[in-house]
Amino acid sequence: MMNNNIFKILEDPSVYGLSPAVSGDSGAAMRRAPEGDMIVVTGSLAAEFECRRPVTLCGMEFEEAPLTAQNAAALRRAFPYCAPSKMLKNAKTVGLGDRLGLASDGHIALLRKHEDVYPVLAQQSMRELSLTSRTYADVLNAATFAVFRQGFRRAWGFDGDHLKNKRDIIDALNTGCTMITLDCGEHIRGQYAKVSDEEALAEAKRLCALSDDTVNALSGVVFDVEGEKISYTEADLARFALVYGDMLDFATDIWQSIIALRNTADFEVSIDEIENPTSPAEHFFIASELIRRGVRPATVAPRFCGEFQKGIDFIGDPAQFEREMKVHAAIARRFGYKISVHSGSDKFSVFPAIARQTHGVFHVKTAGTNYLEAMRIISAHAPDLYRELHNYALAHFDEATVYYHVTTDLSRIPALETLTDAELPSLFEQNDARQLIHICYGVLLSAKKEDNTPLFRDRLYEFWRGHTDEYAKALERHIGRHLELLGC
Repeated sequence: MMNNNIFKILEDPSVYGLSPAVSGDSGAAMRRAPEGDMIVVTGSLAAEFECRRPVTLCGMEFEEAPLTAQNAAALRRAFPYCAPSKMLKNAKTVGLGDRLGLASDGHIALLRKHEDVYPVLAQQSMRELSLTSRTYADVLNAATFAVFRQGFRRAWGFDGDHLKNKRDIIDALNTGCTMITLDCGEHIRGQYAKVSDEEALAEAKRLCALSDDTVNALSGVVFDVEGEKISYTEADLARFALVYGDMLDFATDIWQSIIALRNTADFEVSIDEIENPTSPAEHFFIASELIRRGVRPATVAPRFCGEFQKGIDFIGDPAQFEREMKVHAAIARRFGYKISVHSGSDKFSVFPAIARQTHGVFHVKTAGTNYLEAMRIISAHAPDLYRELHNYALAHFDEATVYYHVTTDLSRIPALETLTDAELPSLFEQNDARQLIHICYGVLLSAKKEDNTPLFRDRLYEFWRGHTDEYAKALERHIGRHLELLGC
C-alpha cells in the first residue's frame, strides 16, 4: 500500500481522526475496538509491533496491535513525536502530570488552544508511583499512546519528579525521562538558619563549611539584580554555607556524575519542600554557588513565602508573593535558568503575578488537580461509589498525611448524610473536602478487600474509561483556567 493512502482509513468511524501517521513505506493509526483501543499498522513497520491479528479497514489490510509496552516503544521508534524530549528551553512550560494514566488526551485537546505552551505530559515522583502502583514505564507508555492517538506533534517532556538518590535517577533516565527534578530537601540543614552571627562563624570554621572561593566571590560585594541590592557579610555566608552546603554538594555530585555525562535530561534543582521560605539572598547564594561549581540547571524551585498546599489556592499574602517573585525571577534570569513553581495546582490568585514577574518564562507543576477532576465526575454520576470513597478517605486520612503537608480541618467538611446526591459535586468547591480526596489518592487506589483484591481501583477505572470524553472536557476547563491566568 502506498503510504499516502493511509488517510483513507479516516472513512472508518472507529479511527481516531488525528492519529494516522506515515513512516517510510508504512502507515499506522489508532482505532476503537470492542476490547479497547488498538493500533493498526501496515507495511514493513508491522514487523516492529507485537501484532494480534489482521484486520481490513476501508478496503486496506492492516495488522492490529494492542496497547502494550512493546508497542509503545515501537511507536516511539517509528514516530519521533511520540517520544519525550528535553523541552524546558521553551519559555512557557507546564508539568501536567497524570497519576491515573488517563489525563493526557484532555491535556492535549487544551494545548491545541495554547500553541506557546510546552507540556511535561509524563510526570511522577517515586512517592506517586508507589501510591498508585505504577512504574515509570507505565507513565511513559500512557503518554505515548495519548500523543499518538491525538496526533500531537509538539515537543513534550517526561519528568522524574522529586527524586532523591542516584539509583532512582538512573532508573528514571534509563526509562526515558527527559527531565530530572532533584529533591534536595533532605540535604538542607534548617536548624542553622537562625543562629547568631558569632555561632555561624564559629560553626562554619569548625566544620570547614565556608570555602575561600565563596568568600572571595560574594563577601563585600553589592550585587544589583534588576534594581534589587543583595550583599553579604561573612557571617551571612557562614550561615548559608551551614544551611545549604550539603545541598550544594549533593546537587553538584548528581550533576557531575550523572546528568552532565548523559546529557539526555533537563535538570531541575528543587528546594521547595522545606519549612523556611527561601529569601532572595539565599536564592542568589545558591544560584551563584551552583554556577561557580559548573552546575547548569534548567530550572530552580525555591520555597516561596506563604503556603503552596495541595489542590487549593495560595495561602498567604499575594502582594508579598509578587514582591519576592520579582526578585526570584530576576535572579533566575541573571544566572540563566527558569523559576519552577511546585504544587502549582489551583494557585489562581498568584498565577498573574508569576506571569508578570517571570516575563512569561516559567515552569509550573500541576498533577493532583487532574485526579480531583476525575473524582468530581464520580461524585456527579456514581454517587453511591463516591460516598464509599469519601467515607473510606475520612477513616484513613491520617495515613495520607504522612506524605503531604496540609492544614485540612475534617470538621469543616459537610457530613455526607446532609447532602443529596445532586449536592455531592459541591464538595469539590470546599478546600477541606478537596484536600481530603486529593491526598488520599494512594489510600483509595491501593485499598484491598479481605481476599486481597482491589476495593475501589477496578470500579474506578471501569467508570473513568466509560467517561473519557467528559473527563477530557473537564480538564480542558480546569487546566485551561490555569493557563489563561498564566498568560498563555
